[in-house]
Amino acid sequence: MSKAFVKESDDEEELEPAQQLPVGLKNYITPFGYQRLRDELDQLWKVERPALVKTITWAASNGDRSENGDYIYGKKRLREIDRRIRFLSKRLDNAEVIDPVQRENCDQVFFGATVTVCGEDGSERTYSIVGVDEADPARGLISWVSPLARALLKAREDDVVMLRIPGGVEDLVVAEVVYCSINFAG
Repeated sequence: MSKAFVKESDDEEELEPAQQLPVGLKNYITPFGYQRLRDELDQLWKVERPALVKTITWAASNGDRSENGDYIYGKKRLREIDRRIRFLSKRLDNAEVIDPVQRENCDQVFFGATVTVCGEDGSERTYSIVGVDEADPARGLISWVSPLARALLKAREDDVVMLRIPGGVEDLVVAEVVYCSINFAG
């Protein structure tokens, strides 16, 4: 069957479930996260793609393309880059940038909050609520659509929130809510 008649996959379908946006919800993102996506798009569009096209053109000029590794790999990589460019363009077009620094004197948890919680065992953990494209749970950056963030949203300091976990339910006490610049370096 000709490739012209085959529907190319939807970029959103190939994402991990944690990176998919729920249908009908906005793509909230911090200014730093937006800039990171913008920088990646620029790198792909202005640097990597033109260099790859040059390599593919050179490889195609060498003749037989059926056994030409540079040509075959180049075309495959070009499809990957174009898919990522389409994905990033859609995400950036639909992004709603929210700067946590501009939310002053707020003791309630919303997007962009950095929240310190105290678990039942007395341990304190700090999380920043960020966009789905910025989430990195190992560094305390949780997506605003994650179960933990959903449990914390609209809570205030000293509130107890219930987090449903595979082993049951964990009660978390909101110890502190701050709105500051969220840095992803590290």
